[in-house]
Amino acid sequence: MPKPRSQQISLSDTPYYHILSRTVRKAFLCGVDEATGVNYEHRRDWIEARIFELSQVFSIDICAYAVMHNHLHLVLHVDTAQVDNWSTIELLSRWHQLYKGTHLTRKYQQQQTLNEYEREIVEDTSNIYKQRLMDISWFMRSLNEPIARQANKEDECRGHFWEGRFQSQALLDEGALLSCMAYVDLNPVRAAIAPTPEQSDFTSIQLRIKAAIKGTQPKALLPFVGNEQQDRITGICFSLQDYLTLVDETGRILREDKRGAINSETTAILNRLHISDESWLKLTTNFEGIFTGAAGSAEHLCAFTEHVGLQRAHGLANAKACLNSA
Repeated sequence: MPKPRSQQISLSDTPYYHILSRTVRKAFLCGVDEATGVNYEHRRDWIEARIFELSQVFSIDICAYAVMHNHLHLVLHVDTAQVDNWSTIELLSRWHQLYKGTHLTRKYQQQQTLNEYEREIVEDTSNIYKQRLMDISWFMRSLNEPIARQANKEDECRGHFWEGRFQSQALLDEGALLSCMAYVDLNPVRAAIAPTPEQSDFTSIQLRIKAAIKGTQPKALLPFVGNEQQDRITGICFSLQDYLTLVDETGRILREDKRGAINSETTAILNRLHISDESWLKLTTNFEGIFTGAAGSAEHLCAFTEHVGLQRAHGLANAKACLNSA
């Protein structure tokens, strides 16, 4: 039986989550259906555009993503501090970009006169919207529903396009976060769809590489800020260049099937993460198999398990082997 979201998501433990959403009825999310020859490649544009649109509305950042033939990977960061700084008018403005809201919330946004009772109702409603704008379930609902409608209209059919529930994994520490991001970014290389990360269309790694060539970082993605900035700037507390090096070197190994052939520069990066070469390759090849639930060190897994009310910590042996191994 699937776990309730309250046992999968705990913002007091981590703001980072790996999300996986799959299609049903052999529906092709994108690419070419070999059985019919129909090309669905244009749907990648729909999804990427919608992801970026939602990241500008929700208080949820995109760390990594990969749009595959019949599934979608996301690594998300929930920014609870940002949403606390939004005024009522900004909350309503953001919500109305996606949904109609109520008659009173629209009147408030249009600065029409409201009595005291109506204003109290608006404040209560805006608090509901505030919670939704940092809710991963609402983010995925806002992503999947319009894509399903577009795809069903194009396919001239009804019914479910996506599986009923998306999968969610809490990423409890830096090692889990970066290995999961690399796992997501290397999906097309691992599936032999693209020869290199920079040629992996509709992925976060391609965006990061293109921006890095110009000396910038993509505005649509949560930036890498380096370890020295971690207390002052919202972002991934790791060096962008180190991450690109990790993904590039790992992609070469996976592509050329050279197990364990990690160079000394990459090994130094992994040492800082307390991950062995062998464990890194396992994580970036089979992250979902190694961690079927929350991912992180044994210590973080135990704390998460207690906080969400689970009976026992799942994946402790793999956590000790892969994220407590260097």
